[in-house]
Amino acid sequence: MRISFDVDDTLVLHGCDAPPDRGLLPAFVHRWLGEPLRRGACSLISELRRRGCSVWIYTTSGRTPFNLRLWMLLHGIRVDGVVNDERNRRELAGRRFSRLPSKYPPAFGIDLHVDDSEGVLMEGQEHGFRVVVVSPDDEHWTERVLDAVNPTKQG
Repeated sequence: MRISFDVDDTLVLHGCDAPPDRGLLPAFVHRWLGEPLRRGACSLISELRRRGCSVWIYTTSGRTPFNLRLWMLLHGIRVDGVVNDERNRRELAGRRFSRLPSKYPPAFGIDLHVDDSEGVLMEGQEHGFRVVVVSPDDEHWTERVLDAVNPTKQG
C-alpha cells in the first residue's frame, strides 16, 4: 500500500504546545534545520514500513522535494516519493475535472492519504480516493492511520 502524508497540521503542528517527536539529532539542531515532527510520526512510519507500506509526502506547500526528503531524513525517515505544489499542479493540469481538487492521490498511485483537512476528505469522496483525517489535537492519530491501513481490523 502506498500512503501519503500532508505536512502542515498533519506531520507538523504549528502553534501547538504538543511535544514533538524525537529525531536522530538533538532538538536544537532540528529547530535550526527544520520543523519538528508531530509526536508519534517516527514510530508510525516505522510500523507502516514494517507492514510493507510505501511512504510518501503529499503537500501543496512550496517546499521543495529535496528539502522535504532531507527534513524527513533528519528524523530517520526515508520517503519513497514527494508531491509538492509544483508537481501537483503539473499533474492535475492535464486532467479533466468538473471541479479541480486540491489534491488527487490516484495520479501518483497513492492508495491512502493522511490529512488534517475535512475539505480533502470531501474531495476524496467526490473523486473516489481514500483519505483519513487526523486533527492536530488528536492524541490517538497514529491508531486512526493504522486502522485505515487495516480496515478489517476488529476492535
